[in-house]
Amino acid sequence: MQNRCFELFTVFFKIGLFTFGGGYAMISLIEDEVSRKRGWISAEELTEVVAIAESTPGPIAINSATYIGYRRAGVWGSVSATLGVVLPSFIIIYIISLFLERFMALTVVANAFKGIQVAVAFLIIRAGLRLSAKLPRTAADIGAWVLAAGVILGVNLLGWHFSTLWLILLGGVSGLILHRGGPAE
Repeated sequence: MQNRCFELFTVFFKIGLFTFGGGYAMISLIEDEVSRKRGWISAEELTEVVAIAESTPGPIAINSATYIGYRRAGVWGSVSATLGVVLPSFIIIYIISLFLERFMALTVVANAFKGIQVAVAFLIIRAGLRLSAKLPRTAADIGAWVLAAGVILGVNLLGWHFSTLWLILLGGVSGLILHRGGPAE
């Protein structure tokens, strides 16, 4: 049990340390570490974890780490994984806050952050494509995916003001309508 908790902590610490751009950028690394390399959860279960983590209050990376840690080693596993994913950001932000103004004024730092933004966008797109590849291929599911993609593009490119809460509720209602009464897969 102690070994599992330490392993959870170190894996999620590494994920938290080497991921810039927040939880969505972490999804790709979480998939590599916990599903592909270690087999702690299946790729299908990870898709469900991401959906639940996105739908519940709190950051997606913390929610995912907490769930995966609990699955692997119970309550202490969830504590270990959550601390592991949170501590790197906390430490880095604390250190940066000590000298933020001087830090951001450095040209090399400003340029590095521009490159990091591109890498973060790539990681988010990569995670989205990997997760969407695992979705069912029925006409209704493809239609729901196209509708959601259209809403996302509208919100971001056209400047529509649309609450994320409504998007989640719309997804839940459309899932109920498209799969009325059928068994969950």
